[in-house]
Amino acid sequence: MATGQKLMRAIRVFEFGGPEVLKLQSDIAVPIPKDHQVLIKVHACGVNPVETYIRSGTYSRKPLLPYTPGSDVAGVIEAVGDNVSTFKKGDRVFTTSTISGGYAEYALAADHSVYTLPEKLDFQQGAAIGIPYFTAYRALLHSARVKAGESVLVHGASGGVGLAACQIARAYGLKVLGTAGTEEGQNIVLQNGAHEVFNHRELNYIDKIKKSVGEKGIDVIIEMLANVNLSNDLNLLSYGGRVIVVGSRGPIEINPRDTMAKESSIIGVALYSSTKGKTNFGR
Repeated sequence: MATGQKLMRAIRVFEFGGPEVLKLQSDIAVPIPKDHQVLIKVHACGVNPVETYIRSGTYSRKPLLPYTPGSDVAGVIEAVGDNVSTFKKGDRVFTTSTISGGYAEYALAADHSVYTLPEKLDFQQGAAIGIPYFTAYRALLHSARVKAGESVLVHGASGGVGLAACQIARAYGLKVLGTAGTEEGQNIVLQNGAHEVFNHRELNYIDKIKKSVGEKGIDVIIEMLANVNLSNDLNLLSYGGRVIVVGSRGPIEINPRDTMAKESSIIGVALYSSTKGKTNFGR
């Protein structure tokens, strides 16, 4: 470490495991931005389920140890590297990913993964945008290729990605159905764009959904828990319908004939798989 190099606090992971592997360190060197990179003074950082999977070592994407978790940060640009023209020191921003990790006082990010944070949003709100909203947008627009007038069921609509999916789908003119497991969750789903909501803890909730959509079925299902719901999803689909798998916590057995009968599709989505061009949402 160079003499006089600025230090910061950061959460570090030295081995995969439960929350106990998260260790606070106070002697981490503040990273220096390189070409097409920016350094952000972190004011808030989002916590996403996928980061717990990565930390546990069960996710397909495994970082080299030790590492600092955290993708969704909101803060202020501290410094910019060469060939960065979009941002300058002092700009309020949020990210969809980081290079050095967001559980820290400063985070390094590629300039193409950084976006201006509107003045009407605070930093905590900014830290909740990245993975939830960009995943929902990618699922609906890039993967499902939804069209106005289609129907969408957001299975697990009261979570971060689910609420984002409801809002985006409603804005694009879809009929939006959602599921949630509590009365509070159901109310939140309705307040965020859903036309109808169903309690997935009720034994007959699938029948209620079928009654609501009729014989045609549902055009698109955004699925947060595929290992529980995928088989039912296939039976709910319309002809040519699409199940977009955003989350799953294990395996599930399905009958492939359920996809053949309706020529339906099962498509997986992971924001980490997005190319540089496909993450320039709204630019």
